[in-house]
Amino acid sequence: MDIAIWIFLSSGLFLGWSLGANDAANVFGTAVGSNMVKFSTAAMICSVMVILGAVISGAGASHTLGALGKVSALGGAFTVALAAATTVYFMTKSGLPVSTGQAIVGAIIGWNLFSGMETDPEVLSKILSTWVLCPILAAVTAVILFKCVTSAIAKLRPGLFQLDKWTRIGLILAGAFGSYSLGANNIANVMGVFVLSTPIDPIKIFNTELTAAMQLFFIGAVAISIGVFTYSKKVMLTVGDNLIAMTPVTAWVVVMAHSIVLFIFSSQTLSNAFVSIGLPPIPLVPVSSSQAVIGAVVGIALLKRLPIQWKVLFRILIGWVITPIMSAIACFIGLFIIQNLFNQVVI
Repeated sequence: MDIAIWIFLSSGLFLGWSLGANDAANVFGTAVGSNMVKFSTAAMICSVMVILGAVISGAGASHTLGALGKVSALGGAFTVALAAATTVYFMTKSGLPVSTGQAIVGAIIGWNLFSGMETDPEVLSKILSTWVLCPILAAVTAVILFKCVTSAIAKLRPGLFQLDKWTRIGLILAGAFGSYSLGANNIANVMGVFVLSTPIDPIKIFNTELTAAMQLFFIGAVAISIGVFTYSKKVMLTVGDNLIAMTPVTAWVVVMAHSIVLFIFSSQTLSNAFVSIGLPPIPLVPVSSSQAVIGAVVGIALLKRLPIQWKVLFRILIGWVITPIMSAIACFIGLFIIQNLFNQVVI
């Protein structure tokens, strides 16, 4: 690819790196923090599965973002991704939890306002509804899984060492599934806005055609993987006990519930299956990995009647509201600067 294209893609790569540095903790944080799984093992599995998920199943969620705002100029796509990445960075520095999905949606709305394009209310309402549905679905899934797992353990009565072995294997498998789901669902946040504007020709590898979108998703997934290896260890070692104290079994349930929800909102096959039996299609929308984890944790806490750190939860909710608004404002200002100061085509 031309060097100029790489320069424009840099904002998306930065966003991908940020996602890998932060969201990998949602799939392997508790396993690494509790020394059930080595960081090197977790990082390797996470990186491979994120790339596979992005390339194989990443297209579904990206179509919804494309329908929200058709960013057709490379300068515009660069600014949208940069606004989202900058918002995620500053919100993280402020100690507020963030969602790359919420940031990129806010940035696209900012681009629509700047370009005079209409934001499709139907698509926007679909996205907003999934932001509400995601943590609720994760909570319900976690409760069902927890009851099933605790019932199975009570019937099987494994020894302490056997339960420890099962838990380690379970955390690795859950982390692998979660990493695949993370790549499939969240790659649209990283590279979705570049699909229409980036001039990349399809290539063939072993008689398999890689479309421009698949190449972009692969590049973005590699950026996520680099984020996992270079900066996620500290986050992994501190994640898990902010809202409730979790046992390894509870941690497995939370990771699995999170992974199932992300997979549901990114699987084109599952959505088609719903349609084939007369049900409405599942909205294929990038959802927040953090929202899914928090929903699962709260679901377990309510089931077990554990004390919840409500102040922490309130701060999380504030972050969810502020993030898209800040990102939209940052994108609008950024587009004005890129167009008028650097004379780049953004529309």
